[in-house]
Amino acid sequence: MKISVLSDNHAGTYTVAEHGLSYLIEFDNRRILFDTGQSDVFIKNAGIMDVSLRDIDTIILSHGHFDHGNGLSYISGGKLLCHPGCFVNRYRSKDKTNIGLKNSRSELSSGFDLITAAKPYTISDRILFAGEIPRLTGFESVETSFAFEDGTPDFIMDDSALVMILPEGLFIVTGCGHAGVVNTMEHARSITGVDRLYGIMGGFHLKEINHQTKETIKYLRENNVKYVLPSHCTELPALSAFYESFGIRQVKTGDILTF
Repeated sequence: MKISVLSDNHAGTYTVAEHGLSYLIEFDNRRILFDTGQSDVFIKNAGIMDVSLRDIDTIILSHGHFDHGNGLSYISGGKLLCHPGCFVNRYRSKDKTNIGLKNSRSELSSGFDLITAAKPYTISDRILFAGEIPRLTGFESVETSFAFEDGTPDFIMDDSALVMILPEGLFIVTGCGHAGVVNTMEHARSITGVDRLYGIMGGFHLKEINHQTKETIKYLRENNVKYVLPSHCTELPALSAFYESFGIRQVKTGDILTF
């Protein structure tokens, strides 16, 4: 499996960065564009990296936030897969900033072959879109800083992930991990029937060295997860805790990782 980091918060030597996430994932004879960031940065970086964006089998939108899906404005055509809840109006609670998608469902339907799935969706024998992730732990997704248009709390229930079944176990890619890393990995186990956890990469949405961060690290250590690669919305205090526990490397645009 190969993952090319086309957009992330941290710039590589020759590539640029923005607050956003976009990966090209190549696995099981599929080429999957996972999120598109908030602009055309992913396209610019793909050119610098000599990574082709042609012959994409599926585009995945992990959830309906601007920094993961507004880059869709710069491409068209092909299969676009996401949770049906991605298209709501949503805001930051503290300042009412609009953080939803720029494009409506009808606009994206006209530009792509749009498929929505709240339940797990099979992309290939070894690749699944996770669908809606149950919130089962007592320490994840218990608070939110987001709200819907009417002011009610938004727990980003459309948040999903991509699950790959490798010979060594499950490798999971998250956009922001709003459901929680542990909830996401346990859901991946449930929908695949595979117990071994091999790796996880993407936004973990952990900000501090708090109870959630500590419990997440404990879970990953207890399950002997080999690859732990937090990026995007995982902030410095949490990243430092992951570095201390796993000796992680910082994910940057321009990285091409093989597993």
